[in-house]
Amino acid sequence: MSILDEFRFPTQWYTKLLMAVLAMLLFGVVATSAIAGFLVYRIVKPQRSGGEINMDSFPGRPDAMKFSVPGSSGLRDAWFFPGLVGAPTIVLCHGYGSSRGELLTLVSALQDHQYNVFVFDFVAHGANDGITSFGYHEADEVRAAIDELARRGDVDPGRFGLWGYNLGAYAALREAEGDKRVRALILDSVYDSPEQMVKIGVEKQGLARIPLMTRSAEMSFGWINHKYSGEKPLSWKLDTLTGVPKLFIEAADDPELAGITQKMFKNAPEPKEQVTLARGNFVDMEDADKRAYENRVVSYFLLRLPATRRVSR
Repeated sequence: MSILDEFRFPTQWYTKLLMAVLAMLLFGVVATSAIAGFLVYRIVKPQRSGGEINMDSFPGRPDAMKFSVPGSSGLRDAWFFPGLVGAPTIVLCHGYGSSRGELLTLVSALQDHQYNVFVFDFVAHGANDGITSFGYHEADEVRAAIDELARRGDVDPGRFGLWGYNLGAYAALREAEGDKRVRALILDSVYDSPEQMVKIGVEKQGLARIPLMTRSAEMSFGWINHKYSGEKPLSWKLDTLTGVPKLFIEAADDPELAGITQKMFKNAPEPKEQVTLARGNFVDMEDADKRAYENRVVSYFLLRLPATRRVSR
């Protein structure tokens, strides 16, 4: 009897054992892949936050704006809070699972110092349907927002500041690496590649100890975002931000992202600064911590991107 026949119709005990082991391994791989696929779907389609906010009674005289994003259907809703005519605009990029409405106190702090401020919801957040790509597509949204703002006659079209938290920080940095209009950056809990956020999502679900689970989830995420398969981590292009002021913020209570952010800071060109907070995530901070955070953000932009009128030529 040939070896092939023995595998097709096992008669020896060791062959039967081997076939049983192989069947169990195959079942394990299939089950892990199925669980990973479902888990990734849960991760890339977060529970949307942010209820209805009546902006008519909100201080700051916000303008309701809409802008289009290449490759997306429909229009994005946004709020523009006017500051000094001809001054820079600060675009606030919310984090994963958050929304623009949760940044309004930070908006007010910046607008009080004469900045124009712009906030919007990323895909799969707020009122927007879809799935997140953890920054790949979201950077296109930031670019589209800046393009729309630059067409206004009451802002400086060549001076923008970006603030972002995790997802928003990645999108802000990705956009800034190819946009000379970005003159200052505050990057809170930034990461180097979207797959790192997928890994963190698996760990938060308590499934990272299952063999091959993390890798399967990363592969599922890569399949969903196959058109970005050739993209390099952001650290490959950090040198393009030489001369652009950058503030990196990391939180001790989020060690995974803190470690990545610290590494990004070390690899970034000057000028750069680093701040470590005991507790992170602005939207969940206590009032006193929020005020201290807002003061830090405002102070940095005042120093690095003053809220002055553009000089007419």
